[in-house]
Amino acid sequence: MTDRNRLDTATSPYLLQHADNPVDWWEWGPDAFAEAGRRDVPVLLSVGYSACHWCHVMAHESFEDEATAAVMNENFVAVKVDREERPDVDAVYMRATQGMTGQGGWPMTVFLTPDRLPFYAGTYFPPAPRHGLPGFGQVLAAISEAWRERREEVITSAGNITRQLTTQARPDSLAGETSDVDLDAAVAALHRDFDGQRGGFGRAPKFPPSMVLEALLRIGTDEAAEMADGTLEAMARGGICDQLGGGFARYSVDAAWVVPHFEKMLYDNALLLGVYTHWWRRSGSDLAADVVEALVGWLLREMRTDQRAFAASLDADSLDAEGHLHEGAYYVWTPDQLVAELGQMDGSFAAEAFGVTPVGTFEHGTSTLRLIGDPDRDRLVDVRRRLLAARDRRTPPGRDDKVVAAWNGWLIDALTTAGMVFERPDWVAAATQSADLIWRVHWDGTRLVRTSRSGVPGGAPGILEDYAALAQAFVRLAGVHGDPTWLQRARSLIAVVAEQFDDGEGGYFDTAADAEALFTRPADPTDNATPSGLSAAVHALRALAEFTGDGDYAERADRASTGAGRLARAAPRFAGWLLADAVSRHRHPSVQLAVVGPADSAQTQAMVTTGYRFAPAGSTIVTGLPDTEGLPLLADRTMIGGRPTAYVCRHFVCKLPVTTVDDLLTLLAPGRVRVEHRSPPSTPESGPD
Repeated sequence: MTDRNRLDTATSPYLLQHADNPVDWWEWGPDAFAEAGRRDVPVLLSVGYSACHWCHVMAHESFEDEATAAVMNENFVAVKVDREERPDVDAVYMRATQGMTGQGGWPMTVFLTPDRLPFYAGTYFPPAPRHGLPGFGQVLAAISEAWRERREEVITSAGNITRQLTTQARPDSLAGETSDVDLDAAVAALHRDFDGQRGGFGRAPKFPPSMVLEALLRIGTDEAAEMADGTLEAMARGGICDQLGGGFARYSVDAAWVVPHFEKMLYDNALLLGVYTHWWRRSGSDLAADVVEALVGWLLREMRTDQRAFAASLDADSLDAEGHLHEGAYYVWTPDQLVAELGQMDGSFAAEAFGVTPVGTFEHGTSTLRLIGDPDRDRLVDVRRRLLAARDRRTPPGRDDKVVAAWNGWLIDALTTAGMVFERPDWVAAATQSADLIWRVHWDGTRLVRTSRSGVPGGAPGILEDYAALAQAFVRLAGVHGDPTWLQRARSLIAVVAEQFDDGEGGYFDTAADAEALFTRPADPTDNATPSGLSAAVHALRALAEFTGDGDYAERADRASTGAGRLARAAPRFAGWLLADAVSRHRHPSVQLAVVGPADSAQTQAMVTTGYRFAPAGSTIVTGLPDTEGLPLLADRTMIGGRPTAYVCRHFVCKLPVTTVDDLLTLLAPGRVRVEHRSPPSTPESGPD
């Protein structure tokens, strides 16, 4: 084929990357499987995402090769899926891939019958055999031959695989309330896996354990703090953190956080923004403040779309100085390059400050940048500014500019919180603009779509995490703006969760009841790179319960967390958000803080800032005028003596109101030594457009 294929009309940037392949790709849908049935051939399902390095490698080696494409076109119906757009398809066939091979990853390659049942699977296949992997051409030939010559065996295998996957029930051992004993057991289990020298858990590769870190920060014991502080500092100083532009790569390929897999994902950075903001609240660490400021700077500078939401990812690969595509080319340096940009004195300073060596820490004598020690602050700021300007002259990695509802939801919540903690109204404005876009484009009046691009909604329906993440974010905005519109929107989203996602046993499916039926309906309670749909729903329900006083929301959150509560003890690395929820209910209970007073009052804002900095994690904070309609926490809250007044409550039962910041601090953190924070990042003269 020489013309662009069917993917030319896709909205996913990942699918569009394959639109000029000689492969006759189809998008996932009934037409593709009908075509496979008509032709009596298997379906070749290829799943990946835009920022995936090995997805690009396999595309260049195989999908762009005319001979390989001809074999695919003759013997299969080839279907390409963006896992970020269709996480439901990815989830069920990843389970099949892991079940058949013992491992998973992307690109994921699965062969299906025309009725969508998997019978053979793998991940990356090279064009020729190497490292124990068969060549992709060999795989195609073997599958095609088996389909022609041993059809009954293939069908039987597919049926057996499907029955095994669909009959795996949720283990009874996961059910149970998470108690203080479970929290202690979880901390002990995490400590056994903790890398005390380099931070993080387990061995390489190491992923940012965002949800676990949030739980540890909430627990706050010496043992928990050791793990949280050690990991947060190691990541902030490591190559996984972009020391010039801000933000974090998806994971480190080594145990010491030196060499990242360079793709940058919005979800990682949204979750890490929340965690580093919390770390600054607890510690006052200059390093934490620097990470937050740089991360938000990167988000606003590079990740905002023209519609003012936030794009999905940046690619791992980019062009080097010779025009060749390489992973990490945009980010790595040699000592000579530093000197060329900065001069001998500052170049040598930068090499020492960032750990850039003649031998290199990456490939071909290049080094990733790390923060070694604590060099002179003013000089470091200047060097970073100049190197970032130099890097901007390089060819940047590609950006996947689709907008994912859930990822924007987590970012809206974290960015709003950071804006309130650091007194940055421009950050809050940016978060609000994203929320406005999501509601306007992704909500059709009754349901969410998962993705959009250039302000045009995609065709994939929202899944549980989309509804939950946005609901939690909208509750946050309702409190910050004193605007019941956001609260009503959160209620609308959770109403869909109750109607479409409830599993009838207290938990939740990841896909809606009326969504496309796959061979199994995903319902994974474990956190991985992002919170599970279930744990996201628990946090959203808890936020609504605390904001409204509606006991039904609280009961549903309790049922859902109980349904998977023993994960906290059995596998705490995969239950971070359930652990965090349990801490805020049992060990360090969250509060409801209502601050009533004029929005333009300095005293009102001072008390709100105090709440965001010192209230227990997971607390609900709302500000507005007394008796604002639609905001239950402000009902019957009067201003004492006409002055802005704060009410600290639990379950809508309040302590005596206070009118000074010091008295509020005493109520929020009795007996706590007030942390002396560095002055927050300065507010620019104007907010975002």
